[in-house]
Amino acid sequence: MSKRFAVYSVLTSFLFLYVFTAGSSVAFAAETAANKLTTGAVQVQANAAFLMDADSGQVMYQYDADTPRPPASMAKMMTEYLVNKAVKEGRLAWDQTITVGDNAALQDRRGSIIYLAKGEKYTIKDLYDAMAIFSANDATVQLAEAVSSTEEEFAKLMNETAAQLGMTNAHFINSTGLSRSMMPEGYKAESLEGETVMSARDTATLAYTILKEYPETLQTAKIVEKKFRARDKEPMLNWNYMLEENLSNPYLKKFAYQGVDGLKTGHTDEAGNCFTGTALINGTRLIAVVMGVPGNSKDGKRFLETAKLFDYGFHGFEKQTILEAKAVIPTFETLKVKKGKSKKVNVVTATDLTLLVPKGSKTTPEIVEVKPTQDPLMAPIKIGDKVGTATYKYKDPSTLEDKTVTVDLIAAEDVGKASWWRMLFRAIGDFFASLFNGIVNLF
Repeated sequence: MSKRFAVYSVLTSFLFLYVFTAGSSVAFAAETAANKLTTGAVQVQANAAFLMDADSGQVMYQYDADTPRPPASMAKMMTEYLVNKAVKEGRLAWDQTITVGDNAALQDRRGSIIYLAKGEKYTIKDLYDAMAIFSANDATVQLAEAVSSTEEEFAKLMNETAAQLGMTNAHFINSTGLSRSMMPEGYKAESLEGETVMSARDTATLAYTILKEYPETLQTAKIVEKKFRARDKEPMLNWNYMLEENLSNPYLKKFAYQGVDGLKTGHTDEAGNCFTGTALINGTRLIAVVMGVPGNSKDGKRFLETAKLFDYGFHGFEKQTILEAKAVIPTFETLKVKKGKSKKVNVVTATDLTLLVPKGSKTTPEIVEVKPTQDPLMAPIKIGDKVGTATYKYKDPSTLEDKTVTVDLIAAEDVGKASWWRMLFRAIGDFFASLFNGIVNLF
C-alpha cells in the first residue's frame, strides 16, 4: 500500500467517525436547511452559491450572491493574484529566496501550516506551492510580507485591488482568510476593522480575473500532492478532492469531477465549508462558488454540492450565437463618409455575441443605438477599420435580467479619399440640389 493511499485510508476513517459524532455539524446543517437552493433541476445546500461562464463572465446561476460572508481560505486567491502580479511586474521572482519571519512562524497550528520556523529560507515558488496546494497559512503570510512590508499593509493592498476589480462587498484584514482571533498577537491588523468577508459574486469575480490574467495558476492548483521539503516524510495533499486526477483515487473518486483543475477551498468555524471550483469541458470553462455548506471540512459535501452546479451548467446549457460576426444591421447598413469617393460606407459587426442559454430556449437581441466614431466619418477608410459601435439589449436567459452589450462596427469595404475635382463637382451638385429643393418648397 502506498503512503498516499494509507494516509487517505486513515483520513477517511476519521472523517466518517467525525461526521456521526460532531454535534456542531448537525446544528450547522439545521441552520443551513432553510438555505436550500432550488431552481429546476438543481438543488444545492449552501448559504450562497454562484455559477459563471469563465470566458464571458455571464452569470448562469446565483443565490444570495451579494451578502458578505467569511470566505475562509478562499481569501488566499487574492494573495495568489497579487503574488502573480508582483512577479509579472518584476517586483518578485519565483526563484527569489525569502527568510521566514515571526508572523509566519507564529501562525495558529489549528489551521493548515507547513511548520515554517523563523530564519528558514525558501523561494517564492516553494511558498506559493504550499499556499496554492496545501492552503498553508504560514506560507501565505510570508508571501504577503514579501509583496508588502507587513501583512497589514498587504491587506490594505488587497482591499484596494478588490475595489479595482469591482468586488463591492469584499473586505480583507489578512492574507489568509483566518478570523482575527486566530492571528498571532502583535499581528492583528489594528488599523483594519472587522473581519475578512467576500460575497459569492466577489469570489467568482476574483476567480474570473485570475483565470483571465494568470491562467498558468491552474498548473499549480491542479497538483494533487507535492513534498514541500525533500526531507518531509509525507507530501502536502491538495484539499480540493474534486480535481479530475482524483478520479483514479479509490477514496476520493466520488468527489472528483471531469475537467476540474482548480481553484480554492476554505473552511473555518465561522465560514463553514466553502469552495471555488473551475472546470473545463469541451471548450467551455465554468466557475462555481459555494459558501456555508453544512458538514465538516473533510467530509467532501461541498464538492458534491459544487458538482450539482457544474451538472446544471454543463448539461443544462448550450452555446448560442445570438449575433453573428460580420452581420449587417437592418436600417443601419451604412454610415456617412466625408471627403470620400463614396458618401457612405457599408458596415458590419466586428465580432459575434455568444451566450450560454438553457437548452431549448432562444434569445433575440434588439438594436438600441448605432454610434459612429466620427459623424460623418473621414475618408480614407480601409476595410476592417473600426468605424463605430452598436449597442444591443437582450434578456439574460439564465437570470432573466435585462442586459446590454456593445460591439464594434467595422468597414466592409474600402473608401478612398476623393480628388479635389470630385469634391468640387460634388459641392456644385449639392449647391444646385439645395437650390432646387428651396425653390420647390416655395410652391
